[in-house]
Amino acid sequence: MAGRVSLSLLNSLVRGNVIFRSKKCLRKSVVLISRCKARSVSSSSSSSISAAQPDLSSHLAGKTYADLYDLSVRDPETFWGSIAKERLAWTKPFDQVTDCDLSSGKINWFLGGQLNVSVNCLDVHVAKDPDRVALIWEKDEPGTEERITYRELLEMTCRLANTLKSYGIQKGERVAIYMPVSPMAVAAMLACARIGAIHTVVFAGFSSEALAGRIQNAQCKIVITSNQGVRGGRIFDLKSTVDKAVKSCPSVRHVFVAKRTNESVPMGKLDISLDEVMVGQSPVCAPEPMDSEEMLFMLYTSGSTGKPKGIVHTQAGYLLYASLTHQYVFDYTPGDVFGCVADIGWITGHSYVVYGPLCNGATSVLFESTPVYPNPGRYWETVQRLRINQFYGAPTAIRLLLKHEENWVKKYDRSSLKTLASVGEPINHEAWEWFHNVVGDGRCPLVDTWWQTETGGVCIAPLPAEPGAEIRPAMAMRPFFGIQPALLGEKGQIITGNDVSGALCISKPWPGMARTIFGDHQRFVDAYFKPYQGQYFTGDGAYRTEDGYYQITGRMDDVINISGHRLGTAEIEDALDEHPDVPETAVIGIPHEIKGEVPFAFVVLKESATENQRAVVEEMRHLVATKIAKYAVPDHFLVVKRLPKTRSGKIMRRILRKVAMQDTSNLGDISTLDDPSVVSEIIEAHKRYRTWTNLF
Repeated sequence: MAGRVSLSLLNSLVRGNVIFRSKKCLRKSVVLISRCKARSVSSSSSSSISAAQPDLSSHLAGKTYADLYDLSVRDPETFWGSIAKERLAWTKPFDQVTDCDLSSGKINWFLGGQLNVSVNCLDVHVAKDPDRVALIWEKDEPGTEERITYRELLEMTCRLANTLKSYGIQKGERVAIYMPVSPMAVAAMLACARIGAIHTVVFAGFSSEALAGRIQNAQCKIVITSNQGVRGGRIFDLKSTVDKAVKSCPSVRHVFVAKRTNESVPMGKLDISLDEVMVGQSPVCAPEPMDSEEMLFMLYTSGSTGKPKGIVHTQAGYLLYASLTHQYVFDYTPGDVFGCVADIGWITGHSYVVYGPLCNGATSVLFESTPVYPNPGRYWETVQRLRINQFYGAPTAIRLLLKHEENWVKKYDRSSLKTLASVGEPINHEAWEWFHNVVGDGRCPLVDTWWQTETGGVCIAPLPAEPGAEIRPAMAMRPFFGIQPALLGEKGQIITGNDVSGALCISKPWPGMARTIFGDHQRFVDAYFKPYQGQYFTGDGAYRTEDGYYQITGRMDDVINISGHRLGTAEIEDALDEHPDVPETAVIGIPHEIKGEVPFAFVVLKESATENQRAVVEEMRHLVATKIAKYAVPDHFLVVKRLPKTRSGKIMRRILRKVAMQDTSNLGDISTLDDPSVVSEIIEAHKRYRTWTNLF
């Protein structure tokens, strides 16, 4: 790397189970204890670290994890400044570590510095080991994987970057990527980073309307897509979805179409065959120097209002945080095969399939298929075949798989696994124990990670920690370096002590956090910094144990978590309300054994439509699938005459949630309702609904 590694920092981090990348190999020994079994991990090398020159003051030498964590929140300039100099390759050094004010949503890190993210993810590794495998594309059919080296990925990225430039894309302009998990999709992200364009990846399961809304908001000039996608043995069209979307997107100049299958698709006047034009481009593209705080990408996420918001992440701080968390939360060491099975359309795919692993020179798995194709052993057969060392997946998939016979796991060799991890939602105890004991044979540390699109990377997880530290089942536990959690009460007061619960906030800024909402900074401030002045409000509740560990208790706003995908209930309501026979709806989330949560829709129909309820419900299902995605379609539709509202017109969703959960013995105070008799009406309607659904 461009920077040098501080000997004192290396010494202190080794003792605290944290090791920064160095040109030399270091000895590492870690013992992690869970409630089941202990495991020792040890690797060694005779290489000396004496050649490293100190860049930091000697007071860091020999510090423990606890000391380092304390330094990271007490003196972030020293902590993050030192690491940024050592870990990233800069074209121009930064002259100021941080300038932040959470009350106004002002967040700046590494001011004055310049770098290029693609250089840090590709060029630095090609210079040292060009034939190292960067990506293993685990395609839909088992045994058909493809390996792409860092040299090949750099050439692919440069050809695509030159293609974008040749079609007029300039620094700061936005590019939409609507593709299946593939090396070309990764190259598209890195190509944008190379020339200073801003990418917004849209999950390839979103509808044409959802895609169009994101393109319109970002004012994208280019869309990169594939002719088709392949998943779970099925082929689905992508190009036709894009065709529908761009009809209402006048900003789009060109649509680049990559070839995933051999099926030909209609090509219009905007369409260009990406594979064909890339062949004629140079495999060398000069990287654009980017200021630390210039935009890297934007990613749309749902909030408590109907309109998805474009979360903005910038260059240096995001990359540093993704890289650091990837290495130490998952105990990654050079040479490991890192297997995160998330789609690149979500933040997990950005941080832990693409940017974090590639910045660390890792071999990252791109998983195109599903957990149960062609059978429920797919994950573990892949682990055996690819020799995966870290496996990072969602509790939703784990809950799905534990319903099947354990033989689907045990028939495959999983001895390569070193670390297991879960993401997307809190993992329940049953899934944790199965994952740890059956998949990991009780020997692999299992880290439950808590973070968000807005945080850029993992904020609370069992690792890093002191050697021998406990890992508790189904608990995120410890804040990462620089993260200072706080629990706040209903009146905005900080709740001190342990064995307490409250709204989870973070008191100090960290490099990986989002900078704004694209085009609407006030919304950014209102959503994250206004609820609790001077704090970043996560929207989640948390419990702090007697030992000071953190347990996430779930969302506190109208956002639900469907199979690890956050979705605002208002967004679903907006889609439902477009039906001409539906004047009003209210959507809440209820627990689901496999998906974690599912939407439950309470629907008011016009009198003229009451005799045709089933048809209207089917039309509403189609509306949600069309305007958002199939996974957003409510599992339940309950037609009611009216909704419970206060005198000011606010819908009392807690009552609807209790009705849906069949927990009506204690409805709480309903005196503020405009007409309390509506509650008994809804309860009776729900009883009839349960009877009807049980019959079919």
